[in-house]
Amino acid sequence: MTDARRGVPVSHTDYREPTGPCGHYALLDAEREASPCYWNDSTAAGFWMVTRYEDVLRCFQDAPAFTNKVTSALNPVRGIDILPQMLDGEPHAALRRVLNRYFAPAVVRRIEPFALARCRELIGELRPAGGCDFVAEFAIRYPTDVFLHLMGLPVADGEFFVGWVEQIFAGIFGGDHAAAQEASGRLRDYFARVVAERRRSPIDPDVDLISRLLAARAGDEAITEDDILTICVTLVMAGLDTTRSALGYMFWHLARHERERRALAARPDLAPAAVEEFVRLYPLVIQAGREVDGQTRVGGLELTGGDIVWLGIGSANRDPRQFPEPEKFILGREHVNQHLGFGAGPHRCLGMHLARAELAIVLREWHQRIPDYWIAADTPITERGSQLALRSLPLAWKP
Repeated sequence: MTDARRGVPVSHTDYREPTGPCGHYALLDAEREASPCYWNDSTAAGFWMVTRYEDVLRCFQDAPAFTNKVTSALNPVRGIDILPQMLDGEPHAALRRVLNRYFAPAVVRRIEPFALARCRELIGELRPAGGCDFVAEFAIRYPTDVFLHLMGLPVADGEFFVGWVEQIFAGIFGGDHAAAQEASGRLRDYFARVVAERRRSPIDPDVDLISRLLAARAGDEAITEDDILTICVTLVMAGLDTTRSALGYMFWHLARHERERRALAARPDLAPAAVEEFVRLYPLVIQAGREVDGQTRVGGLELTGGDIVWLGIGSANRDPRQFPEPEKFILGREHVNQHLGFGAGPHRCLGMHLARAELAIVLREWHQRIPDYWIAADTPITERGSQLALRSLPLAWKP
């Protein structure tokens, strides 16, 4: 940190760079405690950082001032459209009214029997081997299969779905951008075929999202086919990588903390509370980007129209002003559901009920079948930058 800009320190930290496990959280914690706001010059455009819980929450809730013209401070120019996240105001609200019903708790409960059965099946396939790369062999496969079932699509399609998702995220987070665009195009082509099939033979819109999108109106307008395809691709991108990330950190933590692992094995009913604390401690997304509209002030920082702002979910969730002993995993933590792991305000995560259900199912079912496991010895583990995830997690157990 050197000099200052608009009265706040300058951060040179590039959160796109890989580290060891939780390396980014150590950086975030240090910056939050040193200042509530920063100018960060690690990207070509630069951005303003808001680091503390109270300020981050206020920005999320003040959607008119902090717009979704930008959704990532690290990648302010979107290479791929995302819906409904990139909308603001009534256009966003209208599309959310169409989608919210489909991701409501009642719908999630309806797919839980499949989610439970698929989880047991995958664990059953892995258990005899005595080990696996948890990230590659379970954490991405499971949410992919549940997503396909939710969408009324063949679970067998998960094999190439996973490849496309990996290709997209590799490109977004510093890899081959052309390959990411190609994979995104393949996903759109896949969904275009599904949309054409649903036009010919619609399914009950109460149970089939694409049929619902074809029949629904967002405000006074029908949803265009192009927007339907964008919504489908967005749901893939928003749901699969984040759940994979959450599972990776949960099992990395539990493999290293025997007492907490045994508590979950002995008390499966603790799984929902554990999910909330894990999402607080290792949030699915560490930052949300926003573009300022007009003039506003936050944390002592004056902001003006066009400013790009980093809303620090990862640092806010570990703010000791909101969560005492924030670095610790505490089952039954008071007010844990006030965490910002799913965001806040009108753009709060559409799939949060589904994510909670998936994560709780995995915690219950895995620890009933494989209660003791550990990280394979002498294996380096890397944490991806930007949208954090463990690139691999080699676990071992007695078969």
